Amino acid sequence: METMIFDTALGAFGIGWTEAGVARLQLPGLARDALHQRINRDGAVPGEPNRAVAAVIDRIEDYAEGEAVDFSDVPLDLQAVSDFNRRCYALLLQIGWGATTSYGALARQLGDVGLSRAVGAAMGANPVPLIIPCHRVLASDGKAGGFSAPGGAEAKRRMLALEGVEPGVPAGQLGFGF
Repeated sequence: METMIFDTALGAFGIGWTEAGVARLQLPGLARDALHQRINRDGAVPGEPNRAVAAVIDRIEDYAEGEAVDFSDVPLDLQAVSDFNRRCYALLLQIGWGATTSYGALARQLGDVGLSRAVGAAMGANPVPLIIPCHRVLASDGKAGGFSAPGGAEAKRRMLALEGVEPGVPAGQLGFGF
């Protein structure tokens, strides 16, 4: 796996890719040295992105600037991911800019609302957050819930705010300033 660290308006991201596609993404929030160690774990080495990876980096930079970006067509290398997690991620890739879902809704789509905790675990194990938009998964009460990336739930709220979403605010009240 090759990697690269790049700066955006949100901070430094790390990206890792193979010939199959993007395999790893590290969100901002770590010190540069820690980011370097994290993105280059398990034998990954810094490299020069090909055109496809450079295009993904451009989209991430655009996202960080607040532009509506769709990552659903980005080639991903999820070979190290379990079948259950891949099924969760496939559903999540259908949730576009400014939209959200809940852990329970994803679990129901997978066939059993009792899978909500397993869905949460899959979100926490997401190797390519943002591209697979786990930040768009909210608790059943509409609040942000957990987020395992640096910055935790506050980072999740910041990402959602870029998309015009304020977790925990009842629908319709944003327009009235309540």
